[in-house]
Amino acid sequence: MVKHRGFIVYLTAFAAFLGPFSQTIYVPIIPDVIKELHTSHFLVNLTISFYTIFLAIMQMVYGPMADSKGRRKVMLTGISFYLAATIGCYFSNSIYLLLLFRSLQAVGIAAGSVIAVTVIGDLFDGKSRFKPMGTFQMMVSLGPVVGPVVGGFLGGSFNFHTVFLALAAVGVIILAGNFFFLKETMPAATEKRKFRFTDYFTLLKNPIGSSIIFLGFIQYYSMYNFLVFLPSLLDEQYSLSVEQKGLVFVPLSFSIVIGSFIGGRLQKFDEKKVIMGTSFLNAISLFIFLSLSHISLGLLIVSIILFGLFLGLSLPVQTTILTQVFQETRATAIGAYNFFRYMGMACGPIIGSLLVGIGGYNLLYGFAGAVFLGMAFLLRKRFGAKARYSS
Repeated sequence: MVKHRGFIVYLTAFAAFLGPFSQTIYVPIIPDVIKELHTSHFLVNLTISFYTIFLAIMQMVYGPMADSKGRRKVMLTGISFYLAATIGCYFSNSIYLLLLFRSLQAVGIAAGSVIAVTVIGDLFDGKSRFKPMGTFQMMVSLGPVVGPVVGGFLGGSFNFHTVFLALAAVGVIILAGNFFFLKETMPAATEKRKFRFTDYFTLLKNPIGSSIIFLGFIQYYSMYNFLVFLPSLLDEQYSLSVEQKGLVFVPLSFSIVIGSFIGGRLQKFDEKKVIMGTSFLNAISLFIFLSLSHISLGLLIVSIILFGLFLGLSLPVQTTILTQVFQETRATAIGAYNFFRYMGMACGPIIGSLLVGIGGYNLLYGFAGAVFLGMAFLLRKRFGAKARYSS
């Protein structure tokens, strides 16, 4: 039995937190990077896009590695790689070097989210996983919220290189913590398991596994519809300043955090009913936003709080079920789940731009609501069919 399991949860969740934190800490300093590196807005934006792409792809790599090589080894390797790449970012004196090292940053820290959930699955059984999964999701949800605040402070007080120096310092702390306290948690029965590509087909053929993976994609697609297009909508309908538009995102972010906290404490409820219920409520909240966002700013904020709350409630339950269903390949399952979530994040701005061009914001959020509603009915059909709760 591993001692201090609660501490290990926070330790590994902190490594997962560093992924989205490193992504968004960079946003406020974009103008400084353009100026100091004498480059274009397009190339600087690529440093964020490349980071997101590699963060997604590496989920599919680290999952099988953790199932075959062990959790501790993969975590320490990933954080070490991240630390080296962050130091490279600090010393980068051209946009092309920064592009390279930002990509390598994502390659390294992508291990955090996969290993954190897998370790929780190793240390806790059944519904006792709800609370630590809620802690994990809460930490990850805090990353995008805290990142821009810290980045804005450091960028405003110093120069953009200081941001990477701060990330390197945090990386050293996380690496040291995991090195000294994280022991191998993989069950002995799975230690010698070799990765098979067919594991992914097994995952997608499982009705519960594929449903949760596709739900994760839709959730992050819908969330990034808010993150990317809400500023323009606020500008057009309410003529808010940049600072005021930034403040509107605070209730959304913290409602996700609060929802994740509460969702981790729903052990008394049936997991599948929680996922079905929150999916219907998420779809309804999108239609509420569509109906009320133009009436008043207050109603707009209420509707996005509802969306964030129901989204957060669902997240810990999803990872709990995945680690229960795929006990022998739980890291592979989490890697695939995270990959599809990040792809939803990437598809949100692309598909959303096309929809806004065709039918404006009504089509954008109406489409997201319809897809979410369709997913909710699919979950009701699959989860109500007494699908096997095993891999």
